[in-house]
Amino acid sequence: MAAAGVSPPIEAVPGTWASVVPPVLAIVMSLLTRRLYLSLFAGIISAGWLLAAHESMSLPATLITGSGFAGRFVVETLVDPARGTLNLTNLLILVYVVLIMVAIAVMVAAGGFQALADRLIHWARSRRQTQIAAYLAGLIVFIDDYANTMIVGSTFRTMTDRQRISRAKLAFIVDSTAAPVAGVALLSTWIGYEVGLLGEVAASLGITQGGYELFVDAIGFRYYCFTMLIFVMVNALFGIDFGPMRRAEERAQLSAPNHGSDTSNLSLPTSPLGAVNGPVYPNIWTTLAPLGVLIAVFLGGVWLSGGGYTVLKSSVWALVDPAAWRKILASADSITILALASACCLVSALLWSWGLARMKLRQIARAMGSGLTASLLPVSVLILAWALKRGCDALGTGSYLAGLLSGNLWPPVFPMLVFLVACGCSFATGTSWGTMAILLPTALPVAFALDGQVYGLVSSLCVASVLDGAIFGDHCSPISDTTIMSAAAAGCDQIEHVQTQLPYATLVAAIALVAAYLPAGFGVASWVGLLAATGCVLMLFASLGLFRQRKS
Repeated sequence: MAAAGVSPPIEAVPGTWASVVPPVLAIVMSLLTRRLYLSLFAGIISAGWLLAAHESMSLPATLITGSGFAGRFVVETLVDPARGTLNLTNLLILVYVVLIMVAIAVMVAAGGFQALADRLIHWARSRRQTQIAAYLAGLIVFIDDYANTMIVGSTFRTMTDRQRISRAKLAFIVDSTAAPVAGVALLSTWIGYEVGLLGEVAASLGITQGGYELFVDAIGFRYYCFTMLIFVMVNALFGIDFGPMRRAEERAQLSAPNHGSDTSNLSLPTSPLGAVNGPVYPNIWTTLAPLGVLIAVFLGGVWLSGGGYTVLKSSVWALVDPAAWRKILASADSITILALASACCLVSALLWSWGLARMKLRQIARAMGSGLTASLLPVSVLILAWALKRGCDALGTGSYLAGLLSGNLWPPVFPMLVFLVACGCSFATGTSWGTMAILLPTALPVAFALDGQVYGLVSSLCVASVLDGAIFGDHCSPISDTTIMSAAAAGCDQIEHVQTQLPYATLVAAIALVAAYLPAGFGVASWVGLLAATGCVLMLFASLGLFRQRKS
């Protein structure tokens, strides 16, 4: 029985064809309107109305009661209806997202990321070295895709102009190392969001692994992200381009150093506070120290929480044993440790920015306000995504789809189909997080059923397919915020950026699909798929090089 003053949990109803309406409505509306909030809200309210309709009430009563259900879906993302207590897991995820966004804003304002990028610029002396330096900078700024695009694009634009590298090429390097890096990093602004979604779905399916463990298990299957990172590196090493990018590079080499369609007025400064409120003294330690604290607290906390000390007593090699870490992750309270690590990171960022970068208190306060504002988007989207998932659970959407499709789908090809759907959805809507929010609660129950109601290969591949497909659209859709920001930071026309990057992204997606996702569905080891995808990229550029030599 529920505690006094606490509503009893909403009872689920048997799934029917109508249970598919909320997620489909959210997808269709996001495609048509490109308004994520409106689309998620429409899915939530429709779930509430459909649930109320099962009680055979009049239309006005159904609308009123259903709206109440929709409100409860939102509230119950943060409050446990059975106990009348706060949902600590979800709250800690939100705390992590807010604190890490604030910490990153402080580190950016202190100029630490800028100082790191400047170190790489001094090394670059040629076209190839400059592109590799920009690529390495994209890998270093792994913590956030927005910070990545702002810092790398703005920092390297002058250098790439001097080397007659097109603005479109710089925008491609920036964009293709932003979301792919942040999306697979074990610690980033993305991880809280991804773990939050995965944890909710896993709990509803009875999967014993937590959201963080599901994320880690899927990393080996993140073929699109890793293939794209390999593609950018090989492209820079070979110095060969094709399609619209080749034409952009040819124009750049024939023009004056300050070439291309300059939209530099749109560029986003990496440390705007110093010019307004007084000088800031950038130092790499204002970034390295907080990030080091973040990683150390997280790894140390996971190790202690997951029984690492006991594991270490049995073997001194446990610290470098992947199997031992997987066992520890399964036992550790990773969500609480994520929140704790982000808090320590923020404190460290505040101390170093004040003590080393000599930021004034008003500058720090302004940076923290900027970080809080930036955190509103992921926090609100995550809450709405959780609410939509609860509405689908109440309607039995997952079980209905699983029963409908499990006998009519060939399990090895399901992850590949999910990847294609996620690519299309993210490209059309321009939002990776919205794609994850809609597809993970819909696709993972089907994959779970195809695995025989256990968490197996198809389920893990499905997780990777959704996350990877969502990133495809994030960094090449013309309406994606990351696409727009990458073009702005690089001083490139947005349409030119899309036209030059889209052929590369589509080719990488095709390679990942055929060389990796399809074989993985049939049980081929994950490293074999990644090796095959790498081989395809190397063969492509080697063939282009031979063709160019013969032509010349």
